Amino acid sequence: MHRLAVGSQSPAAGADRRTPVSELEFVGCEPVRVSEAEIESPAWEGRRVEYWHGASETAWIMREAVSLYHEGPAVRLAQLVRQIGIARGSEVRCIGATDLRFREADGSLGDIMQADQAVYLDPDRAELSEYGKVIVGEDELPDALLEVDNTTDVRRGKLIAYADWRLPEVWAEVPDRGSPSRPPGLRPGLRIHLLDEDGYREAEESRAFPGWTAAEIHRALNETRMSEATESDLWRVGRALGDREGTAAEDDRLALRLTRMGRTRAFAEGHTEGMEEGHAKALANTALSILRRRGVETSAERIPAAVRGASADAVVAAALAARDEADFLARLR
Repeated sequence: MHRLAVGSQSPAAGADRRTPVSELEFVGCEPVRVSEAEIESPAWEGRRVEYWHGASETAWIMREAVSLYHEGPAVRLAQLVRQIGIARGSEVRCIGATDLRFREADGSLGDIMQADQAVYLDPDRAELSEYGKVIVGEDELPDALLEVDNTTDVRRGKLIAYADWRLPEVWAEVPDRGSPSRPPGLRPGLRIHLLDEDGYREAEESRAFPGWTAAEIHRALNETRMSEATESDLWRVGRALGDREGTAAEDDRLALRLTRMGRTRAFAEGHTEGMEEGHAKALANTALSILRRRGVETSAERIPAAVRGASADAVVAAALAARDEADFLARLR
């Protein structure tokens, strides 16, 4: 079984034993000189950076433009784990493409990586200390990271660094649909990489979400509409977490409200309203992120109402094509 070497058991103390950046490959990316002052400036907020190396002040930026095929799985995962949280009886939190930062021994900013989605099983652990950034060795690390490989290949670069930084679980997803520039060696599917003392090992199922297999996660991330099989998987995984932690579905406030309403028309309408609210919020955040990355000025007030009832595909496509906020809103009417 293939394993990736680990540079240090303690990221905070192991800066001198990290894999040299010269030994990492960032497929599908271009190296760009970016100073620490630049990368900390508002102009770089929300920019997609695969890796930023502090010593050389080099950022590897994806050549691929923001696309539906790359953004969709991260949005979808947030929706899936919300269902798992309901079944478990407590919320699971996704924090999106947040910076994972390494601080050097002298306190200066070291390197930066960004995953496509970061997941915390306990939302309280996701209260981060520095402007929503995850400081490795100081903040609680996510329970799982999602990397979407469309024109990239994290196995040859970021996954090695993730092992050095002791990230416990990384999912590398190659979507069923991809761009023409996808490297020929990438085949659709999802690989789960679990960290142990010797580095990462590939596994058939998640450690963070017990019983959820790589094949099931890949299917769920690529479905246009959620299948009965996926709904069953999410309930099974949620209940496995609940049984382990001593929680029931009724402990989730939304689930409790629905249970009290009974199996009536009011129950169905309440369930739909509650799920649509969460769905609209996730889509609004995604649309705002894409628009701002593209330099489109927009506000947070009108977007949530505009995306309500729209599919994730439609929202992402509109955000990618819109010339301005008014054009985005018009495309969703």
